Amino acid sequence: MRVVVVSESFLPTLNGVTTSVRKVLDHLQAEGHEAIVIVPAAGAPASYAGFPVHEVPAIAYRQFPVGLPSVHVQRLIADFAPDVIHAASPFLLGAQAIAAGRRLGIPSVAIFQTDVAGYARRNKLAAATKFAWRVVRWIHDGADLTLAPSTSSMADLERAGVPRLSRWGRGVDVATYHPNNRLDADTIQLRDQLAPHGEVVIGYVGRFAPEKQIERLRTLRGLPGVRLALVGDGPSMPSVRRALAGMPVSYLGPLGGRQLAAAYASFDLFVHTGTEETFGQTIQEAHASGIPVIAPRAGGPIDLVDSGWTGFLFDPDDDRMLRSQVETLVQDEAMRARMGEAGRRGVLGKTWASVCGELVGHYESVVARKAVRVS
Repeated sequence: MRVVVVSESFLPTLNGVTTSVRKVLDHLQAEGHEAIVIVPAAGAPASYAGFPVHEVPAIAYRQFPVGLPSVHVQRLIADFAPDVIHAASPFLLGAQAIAAGRRLGIPSVAIFQTDVAGYARRNKLAAATKFAWRVVRWIHDGADLTLAPSTSSMADLERAGVPRLSRWGRGVDVATYHPNNRLDADTIQLRDQLAPHGEVVIGYVGRFAPEKQIERLRTLRGLPGVRLALVGDGPSMPSVRRALAGMPVSYLGPLGGRQLAAAYASFDLFVHTGTEETFGQTIQEAHASGIPVIAPRAGGPIDLVDSGWTGFLFDPDDDRMLRSQVETLVQDEAMRARMGEAGRRGVLGKTWASVCGELVGHYESVVARKAVRVS
C-alpha cells in the first residue's frame, strides 16, 4: 500500500502527534508499505524510516509550526499517487491534504488527536468554542473516515456533527517501559537522587503547557514523605516553577528512550493533571512501567484508568480530591503494588504492532469503499 502521511507536527518537535506518526511510519516500513511524509517546515529530517520527508511553508504560533496553504501539497500527493492519505491531527495543512485527496479521488483517514476547542473552553470563551468545533467539523467532513482515540472524543465529535467515525487508540512499548527497569543501575542512581531518604516519588511526564495544568500540583504542598519529579519542558515552565516554589521538586527536563524509561521506573505513582487530553499516552507508559496513575475523570484518561483498580480518577474541578487520592497511595505501598501490576496487565495487548495493524485495516476499508463507489 502507498500512503501519504500528512502531519501538523513532526521531528524535531516532540509530542503525542509526533510519537504516533513515527510509530505508524515504523510499522509501514516494517510491513513493506511505501510512504512519503508532508510536514510544516520546522527543521525536520530529510527522511524517516527510509521514507522521504517533505517540508512545506509554515509560521510559528506559540512555539508550534503551523503549515500554510501551498500548491506544493497537491503536487506532492499527485506525483506520489497514493492509495490513501493519513492526516494526523489535521488543521490547515491536513485540511489542504484532505481537500486535495477529494479532488484527486484519493481516500483519506483523519486522526483526531488534539483538543482544538480546549483552549477556548478553558478560557471560558463560549463563542470561540463554538467556532473551533465548526472548524473541526469543516476539516473532518472531507475525510472518508475520522479516527477518535477515546470514547470521550468520539462523543465530542458526534455532538459536533462530524460524520464517519471510528475508534483507534494508541500503542505502547511494553518492552521499553517495564517494571524490571527498577533494577537497572541508571534507575537506582536516579531514584537515590530523587528520594535520598526513601520518600515516595510522585512523577509527571509531558509538555509544560497551559492545557496540561501542572500548576495544580500545588495542592500537594505540605504532604509529608513525598517528592515530585517532573519530566518535560515548554512555555509553562516559569508558571509551574512559581506555583511549586518551595516544594520538594526535581525538574528532569525533556527525556527520551532509556532515560525516559528509567524516569518512569523511578516513580512510585504517576499524576496526570490536564483535563483536555483526547487520549493520554503517558498514562499508558506509566501503566506499562508498573506504577498506578491518578488522573482527572475527563477526556482520554476515562478509558485508560480503571479507578480503584489501576489508579484513581478525580473530579476535574476538585483539587482536594486529587490530594486525597495521592495521600491514599502514598500511605499504602501494597495498594500501589497491586494497582501497578493491574495497570501493567491492562496494556500488554496494546502493542504498537497491534494498534498499527488495526490502522492499516482502516486504510484498507476506505480504499475498498472508494473503489466500490468508483465502479
